[in-house]
Amino acid sequence: MLRGIDVSAYQSSSYDTDGLSFVFIKATEGRSYVNPRLAAQTKHGRDAGLVVGFYHFLWPGNLDAQAEYFVKHAPEKAGDILAVDWETTSSGTHASNAEKDHFIRKVKELRPNNRVILYANRNFWLNIDTTSYAGDGLWIADYVTAGKPRIKAKWRFHQYTSEPHDKDVADFADKAALKEWADDA
Repeated sequence: MLRGIDVSAYQSSSYDTDGLSFVFIKATEGRSYVNPRLAAQTKHGRDAGLVVGFYHFLWPGNLDAQAEYFVKHAPEKAGDILAVDWETTSSGTHASNAEKDHFIRKVKELRPNNRVILYANRNFWLNIDTTSYAGDGLWIADYVTAGKPRIKAKWRFHQYTSEPHDKDVADFADKAALKEWADDA
């Protein structure tokens, strides 16, 4: 299992990279928010030699516009991983299954040289998702033992804690295998 982290504007631009193979960085949300630390957090991850991914917090509605906003602001580099963060919004709503699926497909259309994956918590995956569509892979959040999420579906990444920050593992033999998978979009 490879170790990784996901960061947003709540974390420092000089987050600890010791022992990590990858980082996911929040890029955008909806059609109006860009992480103010995006550039610095990206540079820090790249300088540390990590496989880098970016995620967009999905809101219901305006899916094409959200996808275009995401790819406009997420740095464009082959081998980076793009993710949609599908969960409950601050207003208590969430994108529908059709919207989630459409967004993933639209991002893949706009960035055909990048892997596009779905981030969802265990409740969304088991109780809200009806299509099981996760694009190129599933990033599941379930706060249990690292690498042992309580789902039957194949997953690529597992967020297993949020204390003191979001920690993840990836189901790849080594960093080279993760890089090869990410490069082979």
